[in-house]
Amino acid sequence: MAAVPASLAGSFKGSFAYYTIKDRLPQILTKVIDTLHRHKNEFFEEHGEKGIEAEKNTISLLSKLRNELQTDKPLVPLDDKLPDTLLWNQYLEYQQNLLDGNGQPSWFQSPWLYVECYMYRRIHEALAQNPPIDDYDVFKEVKVQSFFESHQAIIALCTYLRELLKNIEDLDEKQLQEDFLKLLQVSLWGNKCDLSISAGEDNSQKANPLKSLDDLKPFILVDDMESIWSLLINCKKRRTSEDITRIDIVLDNAGYELITDLVLADFLLSSKLATEVHFHGKCIPCCLSAIGSL
Repeated sequence: MAAVPASLAGSFKGSFAYYTIKDRLPQILTKVIDTLHRHKNEFFEEHGEKGIEAEKNTISLLSKLRNELQTDKPLVPLDDKLPDTLLWNQYLEYQQNLLDGNGQPSWFQSPWLYVECYMYRRIHEALAQNPPIDDYDVFKEVKVQSFFESHQAIIALCTYLRELLKNIEDLDEKQLQEDFLKLLQVSLWGNKCDLSISAGEDNSQKANPLKSLDDLKPFILVDDMESIWSLLINCKKRRTSEDITRIDIVLDNAGYELITDLVLADFLLSSKLATEVHFHGKCIPCCLSAIGSL
């Protein structure tokens, strides 16, 4: 059996991981710090001097975090006593054990996906430690802006679904398959709007997403759409009144990407390709990127 390759990390210069840790994550942290600074007056109006003090302390922690990242400092345990703190620290200890005494996990030497998630968790920690602004979503502005700038694409997609559902019971198997594959790809490519990938810059979906599927298909790295279709249609054909076909969708962000997932879920239930759809959201506000394949 071939050895498992090393996890992609920022130490691989020229890789997406290297670009992420060197450029994207510091840019995101800088925007977060700027957002907090711009809302200083709002914090004062709502919370008085306590709000200002909390804003200053949070910015101080985030500036320290940015410096740790840019200088490849060791990753440190979380210290906020939230429900998931122990799990995060256990995983960090696991990463330390992998090094077997040869140093400590650092920003550029650790698995990229872990590092990116860890950064968002540290942002949450900085806020959690500074009430009364501990529940402030530093990403809300950019998420709302991206959502509304995607409204034409949302209208086009929802209009397509509405027309499709009018005759959903009359679709033959071939047509049902064609529509399923379309909406599955739309759900995948909704991730192109991810604000983490664009480091918080405008990345909204402005065109009709259904019209770009043929051009985007060559960029799907792993394509198991036909297998997914076969599984679902066979389950539907064999299903009894007591059987359940459950689909689980791991959500990305709460903008255009969420609309594409909701449209896919509506189609799955309306076409009876699934009897249940379960959504799994994030426990904290973030702009975490997702790399998808079908």
